[in-house]
Amino acid sequence: MIKKCIGDPASIIPLDGLGVEESISYEEVPVEILDRQDKRLRKKEITSVKILWRYHVVEGAIWEAGPI
Repeated sequence: MIKKCIGDPASIIPLDGLGVEESISYEEVPVEILDRQDKRLRKKEITSVKILWRYHVVEGAIWEAGPI
């Protein structure tokens, strides 16, 4: 059963004081190579590695192409 939500105006946070600094950044640093695969094309072989990046979970590891 869905019930109607009656909001409390005292619990609303004003957005005027909130802001995002433009200079905020962080560096992506590889932590570990989880897997490696080689794909054979007609006359080329392409290597892909699955890299775990710092501040990411293992499920978020991505495949990167490159000679490693």
